[in-house]
Amino acid sequence: MSTIVSSQIKNKIKREEFHVQRKQEKNRLKKEIRLKRRKEEAQNPEKKAERLSKNIPKTLENTREFDETIVDPNDSEVREDIESDEFSAYFREGIAPKILITTSKRPSKAGYEFTSELVDVFPNSQFMKRESKYSIKQIIESCMNRDFTDVMIINEDRKIPNAVTLVHLPEGPTAYFKLTSIKLSREIDGHGRSSCHKPELILNNFNTRLGHTIGRWFQALFPHVPEFQGRQVATFHNQRDFIFFRRHRYVFKNKEKAELQEIGPRFTLKLKWLQKGIFDKDEEYEWIFKPKLETSRRRFFL
Repeated sequence: MSTIVSSQIKNKIKREEFHVQRKQEKNRLKKEIRLKRRKEEAQNPEKKAERLSKNIPKTLENTREFDETIVDPNDSEVREDIESDEFSAYFREGIAPKILITTSKRPSKAGYEFTSELVDVFPNSQFMKRESKYSIKQIIESCMNRDFTDVMIINEDRKIPNAVTLVHLPEGPTAYFKLTSIKLSREIDGHGRSSCHKPELILNNFNTRLGHTIGRWFQALFPHVPEFQGRQVATFHNQRDFIFFRRHRYVFKNKEKAELQEIGPRFTLKLKWLQKGIFDKDEEYEWIFKPKLETSRRRFFL
């Protein structure tokens, strides 16, 4: 007996009816299989555990291309690099971060609003209004004389913040991030108010040598010991080389359940280049993004 194909039915109404009937039949069979499986797993929980262990969806993250720079925590070479990198003083000597946040020349209202939010996010940070006569190098020299550990410059394009230049003092490195998807605290429905407590920090998926450097740098922007009574958490989540920032307050409802309230702001960063030393176009670049590096959708650098 030949199988009927919907494309062979000339009448449009009959063809649609046939398609609906076939779809309903497929759904009925799926439901029967699902109910049968549920009944079997209720009698034997081991079957459910076995099914879930095998049922792992394929994503771009877990099918990423192999990268030889992925960090192994037990690698002695990695530990030696960590002990001698630019941020070792923060972790070894307990130096407290001190950050200067400023803007590009002639900033817009949006630039001022975003820098105001960043001053609230990073403890021990200060905002300095930038005058047109000061270059980035002059700002960096002034900050080094005043014992700042980092300089953060918010760049704009057409009166919209679009990039962040981050400089670690006194020896570098310097990084340039593309800035997108900004949402201020007042634009978030049901947002909470921040307190003066030092937040806890969560860093996700900074797996390669480059990602490890960026992750340690973000860690060095916050004080060593968080104040847990504030119940505030700042999160940098790396997914496909996009770094998503969120800030929340958590509340424990009972021993097993907690609720989150977003404080804000939200924004997304994407690393464009990392340079050794302090901001200088002639300095050596440790890494720079080029379109030709994206040979596959499954190739990531952080």
